[in-house]
Amino acid sequence: NILLFQKTNGGWAKNYDMLAVLTDEQKEAVIKSKEVLNSTFDNGATHSHIDYLAQVYSITNETKYKEACLHGIEFIFSAQYPNGGWPQFFPDTSGYKKYITFNDGAMVGILNLLRKFALAIPHYSFLNGEFRNRVNESFNRGLECILKCQIKEGENLLVWCQQHDNVTLLPQNARTFEPASICNGESSEIVLMLMEIKNPDKKIINSIQQAVKWFNDSKILGTAIKVIDAPRIEYQYHSTKTDKIVIEDPDAPPIWTRFYELVTHKPMFCNRDGKPVYSLAQVDRERRTGYGWYIYSPQEVLNRYPEWQKKWAPEANMLE
Repeated sequence: NILLFQKTNGGWAKNYDMLAVLTDEQKEAVIKSKEVLNSTFDNGATHSHIDYLAQVYSITNETKYKEACLHGIEFIFSAQYPNGGWPQFFPDTSGYKKYITFNDGAMVGILNLLRKFALAIPHYSFLNGEFRNRVNESFNRGLECILKCQIKEGENLLVWCQQHDNVTLLPQNARTFEPASICNGESSEIVLMLMEIKNPDKKIINSIQQAVKWFNDSKILGTAIKVIDAPRIEYQYHSTKTDKIVIEDPDAPPIWTRFYELVTHKPMFCNRDGKPVYSLAQVDRERRTGYGWYIYSPQEVLNRYPEWQKKWAPEANMLE
């Protein structure tokens, strides 16, 4: 099905069941949709398909999988902005689809894939030298874009937003309840990727150092999220018979909100009307139960940091 669902331009749409058993009519409908320009990197689309095809080709040695894989990589090349970033969708870049996207692992997923090919690790070593050079160049431009997108206030670097403007690289709004802000979940993925880079230069080291400082400074202690029973209710996109409340818990592990307000650095939440609020209780139940407002992922960065810091920044421990 992965080959069947690949668009003519080399990319894939999102939210399709690649394991579904399709009828002849359904297959014909998929074939007719190959020219529909809804290819995207959202929700793991495209880069995860290419990754899978590379592994299948390395096992089967069937040319069709290699050709589809290369076609997919060419799509990645074509979608990359001159500044190194990637939009959420391509070629449909209407609205927020045009912004450089870290949400749902879009850009990090692309870069992790390209790095596998650039390093020619097992299952990803079948590219010829010229093609691998193009992959490496694309990866380096993407990496440079990430460093330029890191939010800066005065002389201080913080972390990243979910989406950044494709021209100015400044934080941008996405969906109405996803305001331009300091976003810890996506930023954790970025920093973990940066930590994997061998022989990082001074810019990468400084980027990680400043991000770690932000994660450590912004952690919330003594707070936990409790799921409680509540009357069942049906919403447009989900149903729930629970609710979520914030409680005090001195034994709770560090926690972070998904969004922190730019400039003030206050934990921030948002309803579908786009208006920011500053406590989970102020969020409508539909969004309170249908979105992840608190996260733990920065802790993984903090856990990995001591080993990384001893190797690459031994004279500057940002956790002390």
